[in-house]
Amino acid sequence: MEKKFELTEKYVVNEFGTKLYQIKCTKTFEYAKEGELGGYIEKEENLSQEGNAWVSDTARVSGNARVFGTAQVFGDANVSGNARVFGTAWVYGDAWVFGNAWVYDNARVSDNARVSGTARVSDDARVYGNARVSGTARVSDDAQVFGDANVSGNAWVCK
Repeated sequence: MEKKFELTEKYVVNEFGTKLYQIKCTKTFEYAKEGELGGYIEKEENLSQEGNAWVSDTARVSGNARVFGTAQVFGDANVSGNARVFGTAWVYGDAWVFGNAWVYDNARVSDNARVSGTARVSDDARVYGNARVSGTARVSDDAQVFGDANVSGNAWVCK
């Protein structure tokens, strides 16, 4: 398999003291062109070499977190822990997805939103603003969680 990115020598250190290396695209695909610099990841396993998934801008992916499928993480977004971003999902702005949370299908998490615990955001759901989704909460279908909303515990928000 031909790799679509490589780690560069340029790195940043995250809040836990872990080095995250900037990535460089090694072959043109849907979201990046060969030679283009991307965001920062701790290790190659954080971003799939298959599919069109990409981390760009100053976004960071660390720990055992994984981005795959055709998902995108960009802006100043942060994905960490054992989190998963996949399908055609986007995490962007200053959003954080961490713990064992999943963002997938065509879901969007943006602005200053936080998704954590074992929460799931899926389908065409949107979580944005200063919203928080945590615990075992689920946000799905065309639901929107925004502003200062807090969805936690085993809550399920759908439309």
